[in-house]
Amino acid sequence: MKTILTGKVWKYGDNVDTDVIIPARYLSTSVPKELAPHCMEDIDETFAKNVQKGDIIVAGNNFGCGSSREHAPIAIAGAGISCVVAASYARIFFRNAINVGLPIFECPDAVSGIGKGDIVEVDLEKGTITNKTGGQTWTARPFPVFLRELIASGGLVPWVRKKLEGART
Repeated sequence: MKTILTGKVWKYGDNVDTDVIIPARYLSTSVPKELAPHCMEDIDETFAKNVQKGDIIVAGNNFGCGSSREHAPIAIAGAGISCVVAASYARIFFRNAINVGLPIFECPDAVSGIGKGDIVEVDLEKGTITNKTGGQTWTARPFPVFLRELIASGGLVPWVRKKLEGART
């Protein structure tokens, strides 16, 4: 996994809940490519049609509130989003995102300084978030090495499989 992510910003406000990220009517699957076309459709009908691989979501407070479904970060990652930067997260979304290998950072100052369509660079190792459009840089708390490894593995399940395979050899 790359440690520097660069993408165009999709910006959303506060309290974006999991029902908006992936509506309940699509929860008959957890396959990323099947969820992706419906990601964010109830809040932004242009998202799924226009999102590009590597783009970044920037959002306000309490991103991912609502139900505890892991489908929300799966849909976001399946849509091609490389990273989410928010002012704060619902705790269960935060953990689910890590578990599915979606990098996320809390940085309220960055959220205030980044606009829709800006080009942003995120350094996963250092925790820096740079608005390439505006020329500002902020620092969020970077993930420790083991969580970066978990994210790079594609999430908790692939990480555990890799560890178990290593233990057998």
